[in-house]
Amino acid sequence: MNIIGGPASQLLAGRVCESSGSNLLISEFRKFPDGELYTRIIDDIGEDVTIIQSTVTDTDLVALLQLIDACSEASQVNVVIPYMGYARQDKRFKSGEPITARALARTIKADNVFTINIHDQSILDSFDAKTVNLDATPMIGKYIKTMKFHDPLIIAPDDGAIGIAKSASEDLGIDYDYLDKTRLSGESVSIQPKNLKVKGRDVIIIDDIISTGGTIAETIPLLRKQGAHEVFAACVHPVLSNNAILKLFKAGVKGIIATDTIDKGVSVVSVAPVIAMAINEI
Repeated sequence: MNIIGGPASQLLAGRVCESSGSNLLISEFRKFPDGELYTRIIDDIGEDVTIIQSTVTDTDLVALLQLIDACSEASQVNVVIPYMGYARQDKRFKSGEPITARALARTIKADNVFTINIHDQSILDSFDAKTVNLDATPMIGKYIKTMKFHDPLIIAPDDGAIGIAKSASEDLGIDYDYLDKTRLSGESVSIQPKNLKVKGRDVIIIDDIISTGGTIAETIPLLRKQGAHEVFAACVHPVLSNNAILKLFKAGVKGIIATDTIDKGVSVVSVAPVIAMAINEI
């Protein structure tokens, strides 16, 4: 299997090659004076190829489409989209709105498409390919297990994300819960774990994506008031837009744990083994 790393996922592509024993191809990415992207795969593409490219920006999507087209003569083309931009635009709320996630998925033509903890799995039906959504949360759980946390507790920000907390803690002997929001009055809301006490414990708030960091930043002081020892934030996809990191640290977060679906300074957990296992089973 030959691996091609797109411009947004070069480090991850290298790690996947190391984990899977595949061959890493060299590509060239640059921009023309008018801003258009130029892409070229320099090495021989071969018959079976896997393209790894997160679509964090619009330009990243163009690069992915260019790489797919460049591999049009290969007998099998697999595409791994570790982080899919626009995945949260998966519903139409007002007349005239597009379902952007669906529109973009329809542009991806491949034999197999792999996503990682995509925001809504219904998007997978829009790809013109066999699709698999991989789960990276156990990798976060394993990382948490190796850290010297004091009686750790993994918490989802709401009941809708409790599956993520469960997946991260499963088989590791780590407790998990979710935050329950109770409106006390028109202006007062109580936020606390549904079933477990946080007093004296290190708490890790986990979600699939941390974008602006606003919700977690509001929650950290509340958990500290309830006696939490230290509070950490964890996610699969560290979008961390604008001043999200500053917000979290000002709120008192002890640290941020994220994967390398998006290459950031907080990407301490690699999803490479998850991808390597998936492509080796094709």
